[in-house]
Amino acid sequence: MIDSKELSPDLDDELDDTSEEQSELYEHFRFEVDKGQAMLRIDKFLTSKIHQVSRNRIQAAADAENILVNGKPVKSSYKVKPFDAISIVMAYPPRDTEIKPENIPLKILYEDNDLIVIDKEAGMVVHPAHGNFSGTLVNALMYHLRDIPLFSSGEVRPGLVHRIDKNTSGILVIAKSEIAMNRLAKQFFDRTSSRRYIALVWGNMEADEGTITGHIGRCIRDRKKMQVFPDGEQGKHAITHWKVIERLGYVNLIECKLETGRTHQIRAHFEHIKHPLFNDDKYGGNEVVKGTQFNKYKQFVDNCFTLCPRHALHAKSLGFTHPTTGKWLEFDSELPQDMQKVIDKWRNYVTGREIEDE
Repeated sequence: MIDSKELSPDLDDELDDTSEEQSELYEHFRFEVDKGQAMLRIDKFLTSKIHQVSRNRIQAAADAENILVNGKPVKSSYKVKPFDAISIVMAYPPRDTEIKPENIPLKILYEDNDLIVIDKEAGMVVHPAHGNFSGTLVNALMYHLRDIPLFSSGEVRPGLVHRIDKNTSGILVIAKSEIAMNRLAKQFFDRTSSRRYIALVWGNMEADEGTITGHIGRCIRDRKKMQVFPDGEQGKHAITHWKVIERLGYVNLIECKLETGRTHQIRAHFEHIKHPLFNDDKYGGNEVVKGTQFNKYKQFVDNCFTLCPRHALHAKSLGFTHPTTGKWLEFDSELPQDMQKVIDKWRNYVTGREIEDE
C-alpha cells in the first residue's frame, strides 16, 4: 500500500467569474512507499499513482528539482525503494477548453526568455472561466506570446503559477516555459516568494501591526464567498501579516504581507476582524461601516465609492528567485489612480475635521 495525500490548488472557480484572489496554481502530492515495492523509475512510479498525469509532466517536475525523495531532489531516472518518502510539486495542469489569442494591451514590467511580469489593471479577469472566455489576461498573453510553445496550444492556464482577483490591481509573474513554471510554482509552495499588498480598510486598527491567522474555506451560508474558520475545523491554513501605513480617521491604509496564498485571503481575513476592505461588495465594505450618521458624511463616502468602484486592494510588489539565473528579482507597482484619489480624498476629509475641531 502507498499512503498518499493530495493538496489540491485553491482554484475555487465555482465561486463566480471574478473569484481569483491570490490562489497558487500548483499541485502537491506526498507518498510513503510500501515495504514491498519493487525498484522502479520514479517517473513511472508517479505516473501510475497520480490520477491523469502524464509522464512528461512528471519529468518536467524532476527537471525543476520539484521531486524530493527523503528531502532531496532526484532525477526522473531515480529508482524508488521501499520506505522512500516522496514529495512532488507540479504546476497546475491546463484545462481542455480552447482559448483564443486576443490583441489586448498589457503593462509589462519585465520580460526575458523565461518569464514575464505584468502590472494588471483592475477589472481584468486573469484566466477564463464561467462565461469569461474572452478579454482575460490569458487571452492577452496567448497573443503576446503566440510564438512560445507553452502559449500556442490553446489551453486555459499557460504559464500561470498564481493569480489575483478581477478587481484587484497589481503584479503577476507568468512563466514562459515548462521548467520555469515548475520552479516558480515550487517557490510559491515553499513560501520563498515575497508578496506585498496595499489595502484601504474600514476602521481604525487597534494596533500598528499584527497578524491574522485563520483557516479559510468556502462560506457555509454563501457559496460565492469565503469565510474564516478560526478553530481550523474547516478550510486551509492562512496567515496575513499587516501594518498600518496611514491612519485616515474612519479608514486605515494597510500594508499586507502574505505568508500563505488562499482564495480571497486578505478580503476574508479583514472581514473576520471587523475591518472589511473599503468598497468590497462581497465582504461588507460597500456601505458605511465606520463614521457618523450625517447625510454629508454618507454623501462623502458614496463619492469615494464612485471614485474607486471596486474593493481597494493592490498587489504592490512581488519578489522571487529567477527560475534560471537564480538571481533575486523584485518588482514594484504604483498605486492606481482610483485608489490614490480615494486616499487623497480621505486625507482632505481628516484635515478638514482637524481644522473644524480647533
